[in-house]
This record gives sequence, structure tokens and C-alpha cells, in this order.
Amino acid sequence: MKNYFLYFLVSLLLLVPLQPQAQIQTDTLPVASSVSIDQQENPLFKNEEVLQFRITMDMKTVLKDRGEERGYHPAVISYKDKGGTEVLVPFKIMVRGNRRRDPTICGFPPLMLNFSRKTVEKTVFGKVNKLKLVTHCNGHEYVLREYLVYKLYNTITDHSFRARLCKIEYVDQAGKRKTESQYGFLLEDDVDMARRNKGEIVKKELALKMDETNKLAMAKVAMFQYMIGNTDWSVPYRHNIRLLSLDSLQAPFPVPYDFDYSGIVSTPYAVPPPELGITSVRHRLFRGYSFPDETYKEVINTFNRHKTNFYTIYQQNSLIDERYRKQTLKFLDEFYETINDPKSFHKKIVRVGEQNSKGTVVITGLK
Repeated sequence: MKNYFLYFLVSLLLLVPLQPQAQIQTDTLPVASSVSIDQQENPLFKNEEVLQFRITMDMKTVLKDRGEERGYHPAVISYKDKGGTEVLVPFKIMVRGNRRRDPTICGFPPLMLNFSRKTVEKTVFGKVNKLKLVTHCNGHEYVLREYLVYKLYNTITDHSFRARLCKIEYVDQAGKRKTESQYGFLLEDDVDMARRNKGEIVKKELALKMDETNKLAMAKVAMFQYMIGNTDWSVPYRHNIRLLSLDSLQAPFPVPYDFDYSGIVSTPYAVPPPELGITSVRHRLFRGYSFPDETYKEVINTFNRHKTNFYTIYQQNSLIDERYRKQTLKFLDEFYETINDPKSFHKKIVRVGEQNSKGTVVITGLK
């Protein structure tokens, strides 16, 4: 196996001409954050600069392997370090995801990068085993939008997934497919996120409801999902939610991910399920349950405290379209009008939460 992989690596270097590569350090995108970062965090996610690298693989074989029984394929990542030295990192790659794995949804599916820790430890990627790569799907603008949602949630809590914006050059090993350069972002692995927070991921087999999680953390997640217009999540079915346990004797913390179905991202394929009674993901619907008044008050204070940081994330980003920026700031304005108007808050949040506590709507396909 080792000889085969060595042969593959050598073949890549012979088949693909080395082109000038951009330095890792490029445009710095300011991101406001009041959260202290753990010193043990992978430097890959502490750096806000756009990371540039090249992935060389058998494009046809990899991108065609989208079935339920998918496999890993050999590939090579290459980049130039700060000193200008080219670094080659052999690894394995596989198509991942659920909805975005569907070729009718994404022309270019999300990918899983599987490294050898010993091989990658001294590279820019740090000591990792697996990294999710959220790709451009059908265009990079939606990738940028979803990336910023992760930065929003990072502002609120360390109990969140880190993301690193990248510019990736995809090279076909066989030279049959045109090389393309697209934005994407790397997402912290579940295990690494838990380790950074000195906790563990709760197994999916352990069925838990919303009211069995940390109350304040759950309220923040539910409010955040409402803010971004996302209904595509569920704690009981562990849909786009991981549960982080910091103490086996205490309730776990819900950690959200996958925001491509949110109104703030507005991907072309994002359509709310009919069971919810809304026709657009831009129509906010609270999916949390009923929380005590003091919890609601603390959550409102949290979101008001981070308002400036939220707006700054969009105002200082040079890559998003100006029209989208204005649209998003208006979308956030509407959220803040709701949570700071007692009558509106009671109607759209409290009352709906009370109804959800009596029996939440079950979305077809989550069972």
C-alpha cells in the first residue's frame, strides 16, 4: 500500500505542472469577536486570513462517488509556506454530506479530508485527522454566506464549530478537467471541537430532547436559529446538532452546524418542509420550546450585547456582495425589532415556544 501511494504521489508531480501558488497569508477579513480562544485550539482556526492551497485528485472518480457506500480516494494537498517553500501533503478524500451530496443540488459536493496526524502535524493544518471541506456547490457566494454564519455563532460561545475560509485550486490528476479556483471553508471536526472544550460528543444512540440539554445554551441555540431564519435542525433526531458533554452528571450543550437552509444564506435549493406552514426560509419561525422568563431575559441581553459584533462581521467583509450585505443587515434589523418589542417577542417567540412544548412538529424524513 505504501508503494502504491508513493507511486501515486510521484505520478501527480509528473502529470501536473507546478504553477505559481499564492502564499497562505492573503487578504485578512476582520471578524469581531468577544470570545476568548482556548490556547490549545488548532492555529488553523485561530488565523482569520484566507488560506490558499491546491488539491490534486482524480476528479472524475472522486466526484462520481456519491452513493451511500462511498470510499476514500488518494489525493495531495500542496501550498507554499510563509518562507515560500512548497509543501506537499498526501491524504485521502471522500465526498460527504446528505442533501448537498445529491448531484441535482450540488455540481461540486462537500468533501471530507482524511489526514495522517503524523504527516500533517507540522503543516499549516495542524494536528488533525479529519477536516470537513464545505465547497462551492454551485457558486462561491453561498459558501461565503454560510461561512459568516459560523463566525456569528463563534461570537456567542466557544461551544461552536470553528471555520477557516479558503481559496482552493482543484486540479485533475488526469488533466481531463479544467483547473478551477473556488472559495470554500474548512470546518473543525466534532472530536476536535469537543477536545478543545474539554468535553465529549454525546453518542447519537442516546436519545435526548431539548429540555434535557443545558437550558441557557439551548435557549441561545434556538434564538440563534431564529435570528438566521433556520428551521433545519432537531435535537431529538440529532439533525444538524451535536451534543457536547462537559460533565456526565450535567445536561449537555447543543452545538449547531450546517446552515445552508437558513434564510440568511438563502441557497437556491433551501425550501422549508411543508409541515411547518411557511413558504420561504426568509420567514422566521421559532423552533425552540418554552423557557423561563429569566432565561429569555438573559438570552435577549446576550444578543443585544453582541449586536455590534454581528453587524461588523458583514460590514467589514470585502468578499460579499454589497446588495447581500444591505439585505442581511436589514434581516438582522427585523430580528432585533422583534426581540426588543415585548408584544412582538411574546407573539413570535414565547407563545410559539409554549405551543412547541406541547408537541413539536415532526418533519418527514427525520424519523
